[in-house]
Amino acid sequence: MIKSLHKRESELANSKRQLEILSNGIFQKGALPTFKEKISETNQFPLKAKKLEILQINVGYMCNQVCEHCHVDAGPDRTEIMARETMLQCLEVIKNTGAHTLDLTGGAPEMNPHFRWFVDEAYKAGIKDFIVRSNLTILQANKKYHDLPEFFKKHHIHIVSSMPHWTRGKTDKQRGDGVFYTSIKALQELNAVGYGMPNSDLRLDLVYNPSGAFLPGNQTSMEKDFKKVLLDEFNIRFHNLFAITNLPISRFLDYLIASENYEDYMYALVEAYNPSAVKNVMCTNTLSVSWDGFLYDCDFNQMLQLPVNSKIKHISDYNEDLLEGRTIVTSQHCYGCTAGAGSSCQGSVA
Repeated sequence: MIKSLHKRESELANSKRQLEILSNGIFQKGALPTFKEKISETNQFPLKAKKLEILQINVGYMCNQVCEHCHVDAGPDRTEIMARETMLQCLEVIKNTGAHTLDLTGGAPEMNPHFRWFVDEAYKAGIKDFIVRSNLTILQANKKYHDLPEFFKKHHIHIVSSMPHWTRGKTDKQRGDGVFYTSIKALQELNAVGYGMPNSDLRLDLVYNPSGAFLPGNQTSMEKDFKKVLLDEFNIRFHNLFAITNLPISRFLDYLIASENYEDYMYALVEAYNPSAVKNVMCTNTLSVSWDGFLYDCDFNQMLQLPVNSKIKHISDYNEDLLEGRTIVTSQHCYGCTAGAGSSCQGSVA
């Protein structure tokens, strides 16, 4: 099993080092325009936060998997876990915010010891769309997780699950040996309780990430292929496929550099820049909360330790009026969200 960058004591475990790489080299020499320069060309700088619609909470970096592309650098060796005190602060915001979507992520969010309590309490707040981002294998990892499909159903959770490909080879290459068939079994169990079935309001969506240094294909076409193969071979059904571009940070940045694909990948992102995608990037309507309660424009900025550009820095001081209209913090990784059809935690945006 590969270890997290933190466990390996890699220089890329340091967010400042990642930002140095993203700011220097081909961008410093002028071979490629910085993201700020690029969106200025289309009169879209600075990006401004709109009304909050999605509150995304990272409840911890602990995970039962160590995926090659992981921008969180999650794994079994990560101990950062959101405390109940911070969760209580989040719950106060959930009860009072105008956001219609609550998005729980990790790591594997289910591994937080307060996860079920938090879901119970947040469910009572009546959020319209309550998302849990699951890696699927956690449902099979230990007996204490085996009843999660029923738990999710009881709370009407919208499951968004990682599924790199419909083939074993590509999935296991990215996520580890045995992940494919474990994920298939988990999907079948979710189907068995009603998730992903035609006309079911128990939402089950899958997430595709490219397995190498290339951009995702057409989301609609891939969804058709995923649905056909998974139904024909495993009798699995799901609602939507989200195609997400791998951003050049953390373990994917490490992969790009080690495979000598970094510059080519950045050229591909810049060449695929789509100003239409900028209008709907997730940072404009989303607020990301870290495991320790600090606020970021998105999950990717969280991993690069780029806090919101506001005097409100922590969930305990939350003020929606002061956060709305803030200038979004950007760097060159933002090209990943604006390439081609665009990319967000909800898939294509353009």
